[in-house]
Amino acid sequence: MPRRRRAERGPAPQSAPDGGDAPLIARADRFSVQDLIVEAGFGIGARPTRLIMTTLGTVLGIASLVVTIGFAQTAAGQIASQFDAVAATQVVIEPGSASGLNGTERATGSLPWDAPDRVSRLAGVELAGLVTEVPLDAVTITAVPVNDPSEPPTLGPALMATSAGLLDAVRGHLVTGRYFDAGHDARSDRVAVLGSRAAERLGINRVDSQPSIFIGDSSYTVIGIIDQVERRPDLLDSVIVPLGTARADFGLTSPDELQIQIALGAGKVVAAQAPIALNPNAPENYEVQAPSSGSALRDNVQADVNVVFLILGVLALLAGGLGIANVTMLSVMERVGEIGLRRALGATKRNIANQFMVESVVIGLLGGLIGAALGVFAVVLVSVVQGWAPVVDPWLAAGSALLGAVVGLLAGVYPAVKASNIEPIIALRGGT
Repeated sequence: MPRRRRAERGPAPQSAPDGGDAPLIARADRFSVQDLIVEAGFGIGARPTRLIMTTLGTVLGIASLVVTIGFAQTAAGQIASQFDAVAATQVVIEPGSASGLNGTERATGSLPWDAPDRVSRLAGVELAGLVTEVPLDAVTITAVPVNDPSEPPTLGPALMATSAGLLDAVRGHLVTGRYFDAGHDARSDRVAVLGSRAAERLGINRVDSQPSIFIGDSSYTVIGIIDQVERRPDLLDSVIVPLGTARADFGLTSPDELQIQIALGAGKVVAAQAPIALNPNAPENYEVQAPSSGSALRDNVQADVNVVFLILGVLALLAGGLGIANVTMLSVMERVGEIGLRRALGATKRNIANQFMVESVVIGLLGGLIGAALGVFAVVLVSVVQGWAPVVDPWLAAGSALLGAVVGLLAGVYPAVKASNIEPIIALRGGT
């Protein structure tokens, strides 16, 4: 009976080897967390040069990741802002069309001549202008009144007719002279403005001497030359006359297109209200091209750019992780004797594995913190120098630092397992 009760209470405490009363420490309790951290810290700091070289790989990987994603976000913002300045503030309205019985397209409506005035009263509309191509048939545009029959025939510039406010609506720029105004349009004056490429073909580069061009047999005074058009670059290859002049001289019946410059974000409202302002009875007779919302545009551009930059960042980070794995594995090989001695003193396989895992995690975390800081600094510095607005997600910096620790953890798995499987006797023989 006494034996059974003692067995139920568990084994008796072991005595010290010298016969004293102090109990032996259990095997699992010989190495605490504090011991693990101390050993890992000693292993990391024992070779400062190697620590710097190992950390440098992670620093470069994390910094590359932060820089590439940061530049991707910044570039996407710049592209979106540039696109917003042109396409996101432009609405184009054309007459609708339908297919006839013979398959030909026919217009179902027409733009009124006072269309710019009608839409200018809408909220969000800043500028508006009409533009249309004038068919010339056999009529040619030249800079001299006499045609030389010995010269080979050349294709002359196109003839376009616009309202007085079109140049501002399409973000055009005059290099010399002026654009015609509403008075020229109302009087059907024979004046013309040349696109820069059309002016070069006609041999005209100044307007102070009031040069003339000839459309057929009629003379038109050149009053200006434009050299930049953001929304209708085809105007640079054209001769431009007032709408009133085109109606009087060429029988123009209706304009082809209404260009509207709007405030950013007003595309949806203007697209819905402009056809009603042009023709309340049949607004469906117009085709409207309006920009999407700025946020959707920015998200699409940023997503496309991020894919390329993210791949580059991941490759750089992978290189940093391989560097940690290689150096940690080399450290295991060099510390075989130390590992054998610790195993002989009672360290378990888990203790050895945990030590090398902690070393890898600390190296990765240190490299992640330094790399994230350098990456953010590089993005801000380059953006300031270039005059851009730097875009860096705060979560990107914090996540990149933690990612360095994760990379160190993954990179240390194999070396830690390799170290823990070294037998004490073999390790002591190999390390001596």
